[in-house]
Amino acid sequence: MTTPAGGAAGKGGARGRRPGPSTTRAAVLAAARERFSAVGYDRTRLRDVASDAGVDVALVHYHFKSKDGLFAAALEMPVSLPDLMSAVLEEGELDDFAARFLRRILEVWDDERVAPALVAMVRSAMSHEPAAIALRGFVRTELLDRIGKRLGTPDAAERSVLFGSQLLGLLMYRHVLKVEPLASMDPDAVVASMAPGMQHYLTGPRPPH
Repeated sequence: MTTPAGGAAGKGGARGRRPGPSTTRAAVLAAARERFSAVGYDRTRLRDVASDAGVDVALVHYHFKSKDGLFAAALEMPVSLPDLMSAVLEEGELDDFAARFLRRILEVWDDERVAPALVAMVRSAMSHEPAAIALRGFVRTELLDRIGKRLGTPDAAERSVLFGSQLLGLLMYRHVLKVEPLASMDPDAVVASMAPGMQHYLTGPRPPH
């Protein structure tokens, strides 16, 4: 079996150590994101990730210590998602916020730099509590609270949560479950279909409680 110091490949499909530690770590992370995105946290096994990356499973333990360590690293993105969304969250008028927001979020979820980590987080959140906590925290602090601040109304928290529920449902159907025809729909068509209803949650009249 390969050890962190190198050596012959072990059985089970592993093919030994990659040329250098940074290359190995990147290969394992790429394979892990694919696994977590495809099957979620519970069904991802370290030996499968190692096989996908072409390394011995000992190297996965060496770099990430545990499955939780690998999962946490896999959710890290090379670019800041809040930064990618900052312009639409902080600029422009409220009356077309939903259309601008949806167009931008669809662009972000189609970005190969961040999409695997996002899908991994959402899929894993369905069965892994730490992933659910991470997702809730991100959605609350980086999206809902910032949207609520823009609204500045007494019912801003309710409005932003209703808006977020539609957003997560859309992303789940389109990018995680890949439900057709939504999964293949042109982004402009998605915006045209979804934005009016989502805008209503933000600025439309609310029914009396």
